[in-house]
Amino acid sequence: MDALILLATSVVAGFIGSLLGLGGGIILIPVLTLFFHVNIRYAIAASLISIIATSSGAAAGFLRDRLTNLRLAVLLETGTVTGAIAGFLFSRFVNASVLFLLFGGFLLFSALMMLRRREEHHGQRDHPWSARLKLAGVYPEKNQPVAYAVENVPLGLFAMFGAGVLSALLGIGSGIFKVLAMDGAMKLPMKVSSATSNFMIGVTASASAGAYLLQGDVRPEIAAPVAVGIIAGSWVGARAMVHLPALWIRRIFVVVLAIVSVQMIMKGLS
Repeated sequence: MDALILLATSVVAGFIGSLLGLGGGIILIPVLTLFFHVNIRYAIAASLISIIATSSGAAAGFLRDRLTNLRLAVLLETGTVTGAIAGFLFSRFVNASVLFLLFGGFLLFSALMMLRRREEHHGQRDHPWSARLKLAGVYPEKNQPVAYAVENVPLGLFAMFGAGVLSALLGIGSGIFKVLAMDGAMKLPMKVSSATSNFMIGVTASASAGAYLLQGDVRPEIAAPVAVGIIAGSWVGARAMVHLPALWIRRIFVVVLAIVSVQMIMKGLS
C-alpha cells in the first residue's frame, strides 16, 4: 500500500469531513476497502481514528470562529450516546439489510428536500427548553454577526437518539444524521450544524475506537497516515468553511448524502 496515496486521500477526506461535519469515514471506508483492499475491520478502525482526528483538528478552529454551539452539543450528545447503547443491545435482533434499505431511501429523500431549499434558514422562535438552557447563539456570516434561535429541542433529542441507534446497528458514523437533525428539525444554520456535529462526532467515536483498539484491529501502518492526513485536511476545511457561502456547503452536503444513500441501498440489496 502506498502511504503517500493513502495520506493524500485522507487529506481530501478530512477536508470534506470537517466542511460538512461528517467525519470523513464515509469516504475513507469505501476507498480503503475497494481501492486499497484493506480488511473491513481494519478500515472501520482506521475510520474511527480518523473521525476522532477530524473532530480534534476542526473543533478548535470552529470554536475559535464561534461556529460551534457548545451548550447544544453537550445536550444532544446525551441522546446520541443513549441511542448508541440501545442500538448495541438491539443489534442481535434486527435485520440490518432492511434498515439499510429504509434508511437509504430516507437519506435520498432528505437529499432531494435539501436540494429544493434555496435559501439558508434560521430558527426564529426559541423553544422553551432552549430559552431555559440558553442554547441560542450568534455566528459570523460575511464578517457580520447573525443571531439564531433553536427550535424543536425535544424533536432534536429524539432524532439524535435515532442517530445513535442507527449508528450502532449499521456500523456507520452518525455525523450525517446529526447534521440532518440540526438543520431540518432544529432549524440551525448549516454552518452551525456542521461545526457542532464536528465537535460531537469525536466524542461518539472515541468509545468505539477504544473497543477496536483492544481487539487489535487498529493497524498503525494504516491508521497513522490516515490520522495525519485527516488532521491536515480538517484544518484546511475548517478555514475554508468560514469563507464559503452556506449554499455551496448545502450543495456539497446534498451530493455526499445522495452517494451515501445509494451505497446504503446497494448494501441492503446485497
